[in-house]
Amino acid sequence: MKKIYLFAAAFAMTFAASAQIIDDNFEFYTLGDMGDQNPSVWNNWSGDPTGASQENIIVTDAQASSGDQSGTIQDNGVQDAILLLGDHSSGVRTLQFMMYVPSGRTGYYNFQESVPVGANWALHVHFNEDGSSGGVGTFAQDNTADPVAGESFTYPEDTWFLVSHVIDMDTNTVSFSIDGTEFYNGDFFAETGNVAGVDFFSISSNNEYYVDDVLYVEGSLGNDDFSATNFSVYPNPVQNELTINSTEVVDNVQVYDVLGKLVLNITPNAVSPKVNMGGLTSGAYFVKVSINGASKTVKVIK
Repeated sequence: MKKIYLFAAAFAMTFAASAQIIDDNFEFYTLGDMGDQNPSVWNNWSGDPTGASQENIIVTDAQASSGDQSGTIQDNGVQDAILLLGDHSSGVRTLQFMMYVPSGRTGYYNFQESVPVGANWALHVHFNEDGSSGGVGTFAQDNTADPVAGESFTYPEDTWFLVSHVIDMDTNTVSFSIDGTEFYNGDFFAETGNVAGVDFFSISSNNEYYVDDVLYVEGSLGNDDFSATNFSVYPNPVQNELTINSTEVVDNVQVYDVLGKLVLNITPNAVSPKVNMGGLTSGAYFVKVSINGASKTVKVIK
């Protein structure tokens, strides 16, 4: 597992350095608390992922939008995980992730304007805030945490849904969507004009939610662009042919071993192509699938 982690970390850093992108599907992590497995992306409120491990996001296989794993914030009232976005005070950024909230349970996160965190809050997002309004979400604002009057949204329970934020720091505004439906387009409430992180917090004893397929990019990313990378692979484990089950044309498939060596590279230019992995030795591989300029990586066992 150590070799897998080292390659995953290097792969993530390549994305960050060349394209300023976070693309995290949680497949490369060891189950349990995140710790310092990816400290440039995941930290916690105390800024100490090893010394304050109780605050970390938990890597779990109880739910997953893609692959086998996701991150979860449970009901202990202690978890306080920070997704590090970098310090941005201008331009447009898009943050998207898949989210799962069990029926009747509560979820919450907020945007932090600086790291270390705790100085300034921007937008807060609540799911079933009072514990009796399942499927209904609300917003709050800045350090006051006052409700944003007249604004709410709906979301499905017991299933994965796409949460999207298009943040314009030049105008201090945000567009918030669920599964492609925009529910809010207004003040981002960043008093300093900056965004630096997302605080995924266990806000109550009723709290339970899961996040997966986290994507953060410069510019505006349409929902179609994100959904294009929602594909499945089968069979897994695979013996010979691996099928990339997609609804759109797959441009490129790259297969890496656990040391990061590229062992297969094909350009199928087809919907739901097959990849011949029969010539590879038994073990774990990372399959990077590119569709319409977007890419996502899944772990496959042979």
